[in-house]
Amino acid sequence: MLTGKLIASPKVFSFVETGSPSRADFSIEKIQPTNPLQNPNWDALVTILPNFSFFDGAAWAKALVETYGYAPNYFVTKEANNLRSLLPLMEVDSWLTGRRAIALPFTDNCEPLCPDRDSFKELFQNAIEFGKERGWKYLECRGGRKFFEGIPASLTFYGHNLDLASGEDSLFGRFESSTRRAIRKAKKNEVTVEISQSLEAMKIFYLLQCKTRKKHGLPPQPFSFFSNIHKYILSQNSGIVAVASWRKTPIAASAYFHLGNRAIYKYGASDEKFQHLRGSNLVMWEAIKWYIQKGAKKMHLGRTSMANEGLRRFKLGWGASENKIEYFKYDFRKKNFVTDSGAAFGWHNRIFQSLPNFVSRMTGEMLYQHWA
Repeated sequence: MLTGKLIASPKVFSFVETGSPSRADFSIEKIQPTNPLQNPNWDALVTILPNFSFFDGAAWAKALVETYGYAPNYFVTKEANNLRSLLPLMEVDSWLTGRRAIALPFTDNCEPLCPDRDSFKELFQNAIEFGKERGWKYLECRGGRKFFEGIPASLTFYGHNLDLASGEDSLFGRFESSTRRAIRKAKKNEVTVEISQSLEAMKIFYLLQCKTRKKHGLPPQPFSFFSNIHKYILSQNSGIVAVASWRKTPIAASAYFHLGNRAIYKYGASDEKFQHLRGSNLVMWEAIKWYIQKGAKKMHLGRTSMANEGLRRFKLGWGASENKIEYFKYDFRKKNFVTDSGAAFGWHNRIFQSLPNFVSRMTGEMLYQHWA
């Protein structure tokens, strides 16, 4: 296991395979974390940075803070009043799972936004010092392999990106034949899709989400989270819900968020009884078309477990490019980067599959604040 020792010059430090850091190793100017919610121009600053994503914006931070009470600690450097680099962190303070920092909770991929490794190291070093003062158990970065040379990933997922710049016809032609057939089948079966930003659409999505989570043996996140997603994201024109219906019955729905010209497919849900109608495929296609018409250039399809070959094939069927998303976890007690188990399924899934819906929802209400 590599030890995260930090050796500093006035501007940089390095990870090396030696012992734990000493106070003398930290000699660069101290950077205080900032709260993006206190800056009304935050999104304009973020979208100037290459590789920004929706999660770096203020809307996601607002939803997390209001729902779960997490504390934003975003480490930044500036140049001529513009952001030069960004390491967004949320402090999760839980009596059950301890105090730690995550970049960012409930995100798929949220890599540090830095022009080079030296800029990242400057922010990371300050975050380590701040975390020691705050008593963090660990600090987790979700993405950013280029900044963690020689460091083992704690977890690894597939990521998929869709290029929307070529337009509807060209994109449709790149779909796998099975994907095109599924879209045509849904239309033939008279499945319809409505794109909405309403709270009612979010409620429909949530009911389907509860069914999907039960199928997978997981409790749903509390509805308050999705209500805040509507409040801070959908109602502010930063996201949509696409709902597929058959004979007025909702059968599938997905939630999408966007910032600038980039979108992300964040949540998908469906009623298994109607899977043969291919509502999920039509939902995705109608959302893609909506974003193309609005001028979006890229859509991220979220993370996929390395073991979930079915979901991986679904995403590849849209002509998406594939990459790996790696997480990096620094343990303050061990002074090491550590690895986690990637097992998503076990005995607990069978328990949640058997629980009544109201019990599963109550469990989600209690646990998600601590899971992050």
